[in-house]
Amino acid sequence: MLMLIKEILPVISMSLIVSMSSTVIAAVSGITIGVLVGLRDFKMKRLIVRLLETLMSTPPVLMGLLVYLLISRKGVLGSLELLFSPTAMIIAQVLLVFPIITGLTISSVEKQGREIKKNCEVLGASKTKTVLTIISEMKGQLLTIIATGFGRAISEVGAVMMVGGNIKDHTRVMTTYIALETGKGNFEGAIIIGGILLVISLIINTILHKFKGSEINEY
Repeated sequence: MLMLIKEILPVISMSLIVSMSSTVIAAVSGITIGVLVGLRDFKMKRLIVRLLETLMSTPPVLMGLLVYLLISRKGVLGSLELLFSPTAMIIAQVLLVFPIITGLTISSVEKQGREIKKNCEVLGASKTKTVLTIISEMKGQLLTIIATGFGRAISEVGAVMMVGGNIKDHTRVMTTYIALETGKGNFEGAIIIGGILLVISLIINTILHKFKGSEINEY
């Protein structure tokens, strides 16, 4: 059991590092773009929304293949030698999570953000202040969106296995560990990691509900 714990600790830490990093990057960029696009009407908006919806349903393995082709030795970014590294896994997960966060943010802002924008304009707030106010007022919805993106990232298997290589003590994460150990018949390790995944999801949802609760109490 002690050996098993020593084996899975690096897997858990790598999974959290990769998933949290990709979620933060996707959230910062996705929420910013989502708010700006959601507040405006322009010719290309419908095309952008449709593209995001398409990317939201893109099979992770396909996204992994695209990243693999980009960073492989013969790829455009091959000289950076990113293949089979945590960085490559983060890139793949960002591309998977970004459309989800951006698309859901646009949808939420179109429903509630525009009314907040009108109120800010009446009060003479600047554009920057308006955007920050919208983000603050929609904190609960945005936290839910971020949690959805994180759930997609930490549960990903195909893309991270393709670009990360599932290398022990280097790029192995919880989902790829479960897939590998189940194939080997090591159900004990797979079940433990599966339980840890559930605990992490529970912790994230608990934190989310606390933030929502504090937001409700403010009113």
